[in-house]
Amino acid sequence: MTMNFKLPNVGTTIFSVMSALAASHKAINLSQGFPDYDCSDELKAMVNQAMVEGHNQYAPMPGLPALKIAIAQKIQSLYHQTIDPDSEITITPGGTYAIFTAIATCIGPGDEVIVFEPAYDSYIPNILVNGGIPVRIPLVYPNYNIDWDVVQSKITARTKMIIVNTPHNPTASVLQANDLQELEKLVEQFNLVVLSDEVYEHLIFDNALHQSILRYPAIFRNSFVAYSFGKVFHNTGWKMGYCVAPAHLMNEYRKVHQFLCFSVNTPMQYGLAKFLEQPNHYLELPAFFQRKRDLFLSLMKDSKFTPLHSAGSYFQLMKYDRISDEADKDFVVRLTKEAGVAAIPVSAFYQEGTDNKVIRFCFAKKDETLVSAAERLRKL
Repeated sequence: MTMNFKLPNVGTTIFSVMSALAASHKAINLSQGFPDYDCSDELKAMVNQAMVEGHNQYAPMPGLPALKIAIAQKIQSLYHQTIDPDSEITITPGGTYAIFTAIATCIGPGDEVIVFEPAYDSYIPNILVNGGIPVRIPLVYPNYNIDWDVVQSKITARTKMIIVNTPHNPTASVLQANDLQELEKLVEQFNLVVLSDEVYEHLIFDNALHQSILRYPAIFRNSFVAYSFGKVFHNTGWKMGYCVAPAHLMNEYRKVHQFLCFSVNTPMQYGLAKFLEQPNHYLELPAFFQRKRDLFLSLMKDSKFTPLHSAGSYFQLMKYDRISDEADKDFVVRLTKEAGVAAIPVSAFYQEGTDNKVIRFCFAKKDETLVSAAERLRKL
């Protein structure tokens, strides 16, 4: 029997490939986006206490009420937007799941979705699995900003959704207020659904204001906004996140969610609800990660790499054109094998492999890891 598979041309992701290569060559892994330090002992103790107290059965399908209330309070404090925790927040097993579910809720065969490249690698497969058509628009190199005139020219009668990501993975760029104003015009003119990936919301630098969709009511009423606890609280392996959307969209979202996972890890929800009672746990994150960014940049200042501006996330892009004219995928393999440091080629975030001779390093690492990596990289 002939099978028609959904993603016949998709292989192992570049993140898994580079992490495996790093392990096999005992290289310092600055490729995949996860810390090499542990999460808060206080948070772990809170999760453990929840297990000891017997909170080990299914949580409610939309999420633990106490956690949703804590999230709504955080949103009110940060973005001055009133969110109903009962009808507008759903707890999810990670930010990537939140993104997939939003796409699955809205996108069907023939629906067009605008995606900016370089793009986080799940977006386009998520669209394709649901029968949609990705409409790829390149961010303008080297600042990786959006050309809104190009966006408008790409909108057709079949355009249903636009995906934005700020702070951006992999480029570490951030949307500005004027970007949200342009997006608001398009949402109102064309009745677009917005999917906003904001998993790095607290990782924004230089006293900049995170331009969340939640700040813009006219956009939010047509939006799904995805968040990650793992990215901000240093526990990516927990796969905990959430989605925020207006009630009419969230009602449809939960119809899909209940058949994908039904509910999410109960004791972790209890622990996170308690952890969020102390806002300093997330308010201190910009300074924490900016210090790591600045340390890495200072360590690399005498290298032949040229840094591009990192405005948010925990990634730093570097041009290597003063070192080699190799394709970026070849360069990162040689970098791993010969220099002992693993990175990610930015061409992997483009469907057609656009290669600007730029690679991505993750600086969410112990200081000693960054010092060791930079020492090796400076020798090139």
